[in-house]
Amino acid sequence: MVMIGGTTGGIALAALASALAHAPSMAAETAAPADAAARCAALGARMDGHWPETGTRITRAVFQAAGPVAMPPGMPAPPGPPTPLPAHCEVEGIMHERTGVDGQHYAIRFHMRLPADWNGRFLFEGGGGTNGNLGLAIGMAGFSAPPALARGFAVLSQDSGHDNATNSPPGKGGAVAFGLDPQARADYGGASLRPVTLAAQALIRAYYGQAPRHSYFFGCSKGGQEGMMLAQRDPDLYDGIVAGAPGFSLPRAAIGEVWNIQAFAGVVRAAGQPVTPGAIAASFSDADLGLVRTAVLAACDAEDGARDGMILDAAMCTSAKVLPRLNALACADGRKSDACLGRPQIEALVRIHDGAKDGEGRQLYPGFPWDAGWADMGWRIWMTGSADGRIPAINIAMGAPALAAIFTTPPTVPGPAPQDALDYALGFDMSRDAARIDAVAPPFQRSAWQDIGARSIDLDAFRARGGRLIVPHGVSDPVFSIDDTLAWYREVDARYDGTAGNFVRVFPVPGMNHCAGGPATDQYDMLAVLMDWVEQGKAPDAVAARAGPMSPWPGRERPLCPYPAVARSSDGGGHFACVTPRSGTD
Repeated sequence: MVMIGGTTGGIALAALASALAHAPSMAAETAAPADAAARCAALGARMDGHWPETGTRITRAVFQAAGPVAMPPGMPAPPGPPTPLPAHCEVEGIMHERTGVDGQHYAIRFHMRLPADWNGRFLFEGGGGTNGNLGLAIGMAGFSAPPALARGFAVLSQDSGHDNATNSPPGKGGAVAFGLDPQARADYGGASLRPVTLAAQALIRAYYGQAPRHSYFFGCSKGGQEGMMLAQRDPDLYDGIVAGAPGFSLPRAAIGEVWNIQAFAGVVRAAGQPVTPGAIAASFSDADLGLVRTAVLAACDAEDGARDGMILDAAMCTSAKVLPRLNALACADGRKSDACLGRPQIEALVRIHDGAKDGEGRQLYPGFPWDAGWADMGWRIWMTGSADGRIPAINIAMGAPALAAIFTTPPTVPGPAPQDALDYALGFDMSRDAARIDAVAPPFQRSAWQDIGARSIDLDAFRARGGRLIVPHGVSDPVFSIDDTLAWYREVDARYDGTAGNFVRVFPVPGMNHCAGGPATDQYDMLAVLMDWVEQGKAPDAVAARAGPMSPWPGRERPLCPYPAVARSSDGGGHFACVTPRSGTD
């Protein structure tokens, strides 16, 4: 049982101490050499003929003085104040150059930063969305923790085998056009991970004269899928992995996205309106979602021992408790106002909670648990789009095209407009079309699920080598269901006779949306926690977490608990402990 007080912050201080212990100023093994810039400039020639794979080459090597990271053109800066980075050698490289079956030129491009003051560690920074960009290679480790490069890590990122600048012809699907090429789809799914890792390790040996002492991976969303892929298919490469909000069921999750689009479309049709992206956005007003949050909290907030706007025991928040509260808010005589919910709206919410099913009632993808974050902007921007209709739902803008072009075989290409993607989603038949994620057809010899799915419970090799895996996941994640992640963990735990917690731990984050945000304590340092587990054997029985400035309660502290433990209060909200929960049914 691990305690955390609302004012003492004992765990937070412990986490801060751990982070400082791993900072390069205290743990660096390599002092910045006088010739660091010269060695950086010479890397291209030095690596010639010494790559693990022929055809690999450096396209750029520049020594960067200490200071804030220079953002690539068109890429927004990370949130928060600029992070000062240490002096480092920045390297860009390319490998596997080829022409695809679709006539496009493809390659795997990678990006590395090698700090002059190295701490002996290596980190692979995961991607996001449909990838296609090099990434910053600074080792983003959450929105409140210092990046890995600032801690002295050598850091790698990559584009996973396609370049959004050159492989996005509008007539072939834009950013999802690479899905028309089998190898590009496989590289995106995970085939690119091993070759870029081996190239990065070779660069580290050449630059520092030694291999990394410990190797880590950190990613969320698509990056979480990549972390899972490494643990399952390349278990020899990394000592520790943080796989946040893992998209390990990406093709199935995309079916879930379409299911949710169809649920909101039902609200629009019930109002007698044409189904457009703007109408989907208007299917729930902000006031409507506020009513939903009020109903969910009224039903479940106190289950963890404190009425504080957070549901720390999501398993206890069942439909049997929530639906009476929602039904009590139903509009009388069908007359909709901001003070009530229409029956079609309640039906849509139930469909989203229950999850995607085919015509026979078979579950295609799990639903989403009732939680306080359903009213947050991060939730609605995925599900419906912005309230003013200016930003279409990400489920429409990215989810539907990805399902069409990347996650089904043979791939199809909706038109370029959001309405085209919406029309594809509305026409997707759960009984007829869902099987296409498992289909093969020339020139695709492997299905999308084989290439991209990373939901295996076989972690034998990763476990045998002493690997450690941490999986944080927002309970209010609107795209990858935490219920899928928890079901996977239960299957893993069964495979290892109840001992999965010895090497893998899942940390649900109550209220958190996709990777961050929401009414949640979403500020934590999982990289420091993972390092303590890998290097010192300190298994995390609780993780310190704090609410960020955009939350309803900036600075609030709660422990994140490894599933199945949950945080409970015994004094109405002053102190919380990770305890074994009661079981709930739905």
